[in-house]
Amino acid sequence: MLRRPVLDSICPFCTLTLDSTSSTARNPLRQSWTASSRFASSYRQKPARMVLSDRVAQPPSTRRDESGEVRKPRRRAVDGPFAGMNRTVANIDPMRRIAQSRARASQNENNNNDNRESMHRDDDRGGLNSNKRGDKGDSKFKALRMHRALKTISYGQRMHLKDRVKEVESFEQFDLLPSIQEAVLLEIFKDKSDIKPTPVQRLAIPALLGQQLGGNRRSRTSAPGGREEFLLAAETGSGKTMAYMVPTVHALKVAEAESEEIKNYNKRWAEEKALRNDPKFKGKSLIEPHPTTARPRVVILVPTAELVDQVGAVAKKMSHYAKFKVEKLSANFDAKMIEKRIYDPRGVDLVIATPHLLASMAESDPNILSRVSHLVVDEADSLFDRSFSPVTTSIMDRCMPSLRQLILCSATIPRRLDIYMATKFPDMKRITTPNLHAIPRRVQLGVIDASKDPYRNNKNLACADAIWSIGRDASAHEGSIPGEVDVKRIMVFVNEREKTQEVADYLVTKGIDAVALHRDTPEQRQSEMLRSFMSAEPIKRVVADQLDRTSPVRGKRALENTKVIVATDLASRGIDTLGVRHVVLYDVPHTTIDFIHRLGRAGRMGRRGRGIVLMGKDDRRDIVSEVKESMYMGQALV
Repeated sequence: MLRRPVLDSICPFCTLTLDSTSSTARNPLRQSWTASSRFASSYRQKPARMVLSDRVAQPPSTRRDESGEVRKPRRRAVDGPFAGMNRTVANIDPMRRIAQSRARASQNENNNNDNRESMHRDDDRGGLNSNKRGDKGDSKFKALRMHRALKTISYGQRMHLKDRVKEVESFEQFDLLPSIQEAVLLEIFKDKSDIKPTPVQRLAIPALLGQQLGGNRRSRTSAPGGREEFLLAAETGSGKTMAYMVPTVHALKVAEAESEEIKNYNKRWAEEKALRNDPKFKGKSLIEPHPTTARPRVVILVPTAELVDQVGAVAKKMSHYAKFKVEKLSANFDAKMIEKRIYDPRGVDLVIATPHLLASMAESDPNILSRVSHLVVDEADSLFDRSFSPVTTSIMDRCMPSLRQLILCSATIPRRLDIYMATKFPDMKRITTPNLHAIPRRVQLGVIDASKDPYRNNKNLACADAIWSIGRDASAHEGSIPGEVDVKRIMVFVNEREKTQEVADYLVTKGIDAVALHRDTPEQRQSEMLRSFMSAEPIKRVVADQLDRTSPVRGKRALENTKVIVATDLASRGIDTLGVRHVVLYDVPHTTIDFIHRLGRAGRMGRRGRGIVLMGKDDRRDIVSEVKESMYMGQALV
């Protein structure tokens, strides 16, 4: 009687649970209720949402399982039509991905040469029409990756070069002849008080001389036939001419002192000179021409007549002390003058020439290049392009039998040149500076948006306005010497040859003394136009009436004491424009190589400079911004 009230106080569900063991066999209906109760009881064993977990103090990344290992939180399964969103890893079999990558690697290796050629053809075309988004690679310059054409130099190698540069402090540390030392210190740098070699000179001169400086160095490697091959690559305005000129002239004088043929000629010349001094001697000279007549031992190839004069001036200064014969051959001289210089009975030791002219002379007289022991190819990136490569290689082939040292010199190493050297000259030793392919930080870069007011995409007006803002201060400023004025010399670079004359004519209408320089301009006229830009000395003030006769500018509104040259890349290669402090990029350059050479016309030899880019509505702004950032940080444009 007491049991029923207790059972009545318990819910029917619990009652079924308590009596399941004794009555399930007798009552099938109760068996179904028991199964339901077991499911319900198992479901209720989970803690409620408001109950704290015993692991709540541990962050998800440090939660551990029963074995003590760190257990990552389990991601919730996402199903439905949006299951593929926000995934960080592609749902691809890893083994399948590895097999595919190996297959692609083997295919790329088999087609390596074809892929390289096509890539370089794309690089040479420019790249302004490439993907504007960039790609998520390791390179910082995403906009430049699609059209860069420069050889990459690792920053680890650059840091190693900086340590090597510190080992040399003066020219006295080089194993040079006394006459070469005097030529460098007393003639080349006679106007400087602090004479120190530049980084490229510290690296190149001892390497070309075979001199060991500092710690252990690798043994000198020679190409087949005992020929040494070098590449000198350094930034613009870093003194590359002296870097190869000094050791080359040193080798020239050493070979001259060891030549028995020249010793015998000097002996006969001394006897001939003594006979001529005798007043009783009335006979003719019996001495034959010098052994080096029309047989130079050093040849320096440069692309333009301006560079012939520029490199020739350095060689002439050294010849005053070192005593060797230098001759310049270019289109600025007529055929009779060239023949007289090369066939001078006194001989010729060093020749500086353009490739086309020297190749034409070698065709008529192949023996001209039969005794060349040192061949220097300056501005190699230009002399090995499509326009110069056939004649340059023909000269090299004629010089190879007697060649002892081949030197290539350039401010940039394009990838196509890098592949050519690796194929043609696998034993070549490359000497690069730490700042190769980097625009000097002393050059500042400004941007003018020509697509906005007041220009409204009129680049001619924006260019004239920029030049007026630069030259306005110079018009009222005299130099330290009375009668002399600091004339502003500005270079404007365009991409198309037809644009040079158009821009120059427009600047003249705005009162600016501007001239156009392009490949159709006669070479003698090019030299005259660039002569004042290649000197940093002040220009004497010109009388007003003389200025009216010599200047193309007419009218009262004229920008005084400012000279402008509008040019293509013809004037951006190797010319030592010491008088230029400002460069205006009328068009955005096609490649980073053009950026380096054009902006390199300003800020040469440690001087400060400034570049201005005119941005139109169709120009790549991301490229200009990244070039500006790299210049500010002192990084290379690769």
